[in-house]
Amino acid sequence: MLIDPGSKVLVETPTYLGALQAFGPMEPHPVGVASDDDGVIVDDLVAKAKDARFIYLLPNFQNPTGRTMTEERRAAVSAAAAAAGLPIVEDNPYGELWFDEAPPLPLAARNPEGVIYLGSFSKVLAPGLRLGFLVAPKSIYPKLLQAKQAVDLHTPIFTQRMVSAVMKDRFLDTHVPTIRALYKRQRDAMMAAHARDGRPGREVQRAQGRHVPVGAPARGRGHREAAAQVAFVPGAPFYAGEGDPRTLRLSFVTASVEEIDTAIAALAQTLREELVLLGDRKLAATPA
Repeated sequence: MLIDPGSKVLVETPTYLGALQAFGPMEPHPVGVASDDDGVIVDDLVAKAKDARFIYLLPNFQNPTGRTMTEERRAAVSAAAAAAGLPIVEDNPYGELWFDEAPPLPLAARNPEGVIYLGSFSKVLAPGLRLGFLVAPKSIYPKLLQAKQAVDLHTPIFTQRMVSAVMKDRFLDTHVPTIRALYKRQRDAMMAAHARDGRPGREVQRAQGRHVPVGAPARGRGHREAAAQVAFVPGAPFYAGEGDPRTLRLSFVTASVEEIDTAIAALAQTLREELVLLGDRKLAATPA
């Protein structure tokens, strides 16, 4: 509804691949805003805000980096966007799945009239539900409803009633802490495997919350053969412009601790072998 062909849309660097794919059919011009471990960098946001239709942000456990925007950065981003008249699309599917401490208040709590807030029951209840929701300013809500009806007429009532019943029974109050503990155990196992099998110079972003599953690594039958069966997502497609080919995204959600140990060991060994081969090739190509 907010995008015309050629419209400038701001995103984090890197950003969620699924969002880029969702925006794609409307033919926007996505522009990456420089980002660090605390979130988007405000000075770069201000410099690129002119003529942008909106900025798409995942403040909590960002996909793919896992970072969480700090309280100070949220306040600065919210103020900068409001001053520039730049709407924020705040995507928060993972906010309830924190491990160590709850994230700060959402951006929508600071400027409700300037934020479209997105959430999902697929991450906290059951992935197969594919049921999401949004909270939007009254000024824009009727047009969002019209666009939604044009896409699929209506979200199934049966699915909505199921979720409503679960919420009324307060099932989520006990279910969410259970999956937090499960995912934290798997996160810790992956970080331990990286620490044990990693190599100098490899940077690993410590996940503070859950990520979308991308496939479970298989058990190995030898390092190279096993590494060929480790499912991961290349990092480059997560960038609005030219991606960083040195990055990749690993998921721990659908893998057991044993599978994580096997997969990381195989992947690390394969990387070491490739680096040795690369070094040998460089030596062979160097004139005597």
